[in-house]
Amino acid sequence: MALRRGAELGVSRSLLLRSALGAVDSSAATQVPGASLRTVSSSAPVAAADYSYEPPGSSHCFVPGPVNIHEKTRRAMMVPGQNHRDPWFSPFFSKILEDVRMIFGTSQAQTFIYPGTGTGGWESGLQNTLSPGDKVLTWRYGQFSHLWVDMMERLGLEVQVEEAAWGSGVDEAKLAEILKADTEKKIKAVCVVHNETTTGVTSDIGKIRETMDAGDHPALLLVDGVSSIGGLDFQFDKWRVDVAITGSQKALSLPTGLTVLAVSDKALEAHKTAQMPRVYYAWQDMLNNYPAGQVPYTPIIPLLHGLRASLDLLSSEGFENVVKRHHRLAEGTRAAVNGWGLKLLCEEPRWRSDSLTVIKVPEGIDSALIVKNAYAKYNLSIGVGLSKVAGKVFRIGHLGNNDEIMIASAICGAEMAMIDAGVDITPGSGIGPALKYWQETSSVIPTRAAP
Repeated sequence: MALRRGAELGVSRSLLLRSALGAVDSSAATQVPGASLRTVSSSAPVAAADYSYEPPGSSHCFVPGPVNIHEKTRRAMMVPGQNHRDPWFSPFFSKILEDVRMIFGTSQAQTFIYPGTGTGGWESGLQNTLSPGDKVLTWRYGQFSHLWVDMMERLGLEVQVEEAAWGSGVDEAKLAEILKADTEKKIKAVCVVHNETTTGVTSDIGKIRETMDAGDHPALLLVDGVSSIGGLDFQFDKWRVDVAITGSQKALSLPTGLTVLAVSDKALEAHKTAQMPRVYYAWQDMLNNYPAGQVPYTPIIPLLHGLRASLDLLSSEGFENVVKRHHRLAEGTRAAVNGWGLKLLCEEPRWRSDSLTVIKVPEGIDSALIVKNAYAKYNLSIGVGLSKVAGKVFRIGHLGNNDEIMIASAICGAEMAMIDAGVDITPGSGIGPALKYWQETSSVIPTRAAP
């Protein structure tokens, strides 16, 4: 199975081959001054790309994970080898377990931190609360919800999959209908991808909980918040989520390598009778060690230092302000899309994601070519369309450590790359509306004097 969140630049081998810059005959493109990659035949001989040249300026990463890492966080991770059995580690780690509750919107959930990716968080949540043959209900409306379904089936669960259009979220009316029909309460868990990074859709977890409560259904609520928690509003306690999962390379603005879970008392109780085999991601091993501020195996200490720095930055900004910042960045990007005369893949406004913007390209345009042009000409990484929407959309991530000027550079680069690929847009038509929105809604940075 493809790794959960390591597939942001492709899903399958064939997609990677089509998307890779190596598929372009760069010598042919550079023989003609100003030549666009659009002029290169896809049947041209493929030569191994040489990425040894470092262009001037910064590399611009605007996929929805991995994301930009704050300089303070990068410095915090530059530590020598350290022994996690020395006395300093216990209070350091215990405080992180406590403080990471902030991003989940909880004051009481049990938190877990594992070396691993969001895929590992998925596995941990399922293994520790369910038994083989248990029935779970889930929605499939993007590549990552598809991969979670694949894991559920491989783990031996009975999976009821509700298919939805890619660009839509969980239909609460359909959920109510399914739960009402489950008179024997065979559904043990409702599993929802909160933010689907394939499609730019954020489902409404609060309304999903209201729907479950209205039907008086006892199922656990398991939520993949890998590309939302830490950047978007998430109310673990208020929505009575039972397991929520995130990953370090998303809103936490860290390298890949940590998965973080928040777990309710109800899920901990279910864990006591769950029969699914687990070893590495077993909660009990962690619970046995956490009271002493320890872990059952060697932690990734540099990433924990980075997590500490990231939590401090988010706390300093104020988490409500973090959520508002992501919304402003998303609104500016959506203003750019409107200015280009293009459409979002997510048509329903209530589901539009503040983590990323997924943009449909006109008929006859291959969105992968836009992504190639952005990287080859402007040192800009934006996301390709995945799976069902490959070639039809591209994605601009505004998750994590970003501000208006940074996202403006992504919009400018995307605008040029689209023109290179043959999209009929006027230069400045997108970035202009984005700048207007941000300028009109900006405020003075705290601790800095107003002009």
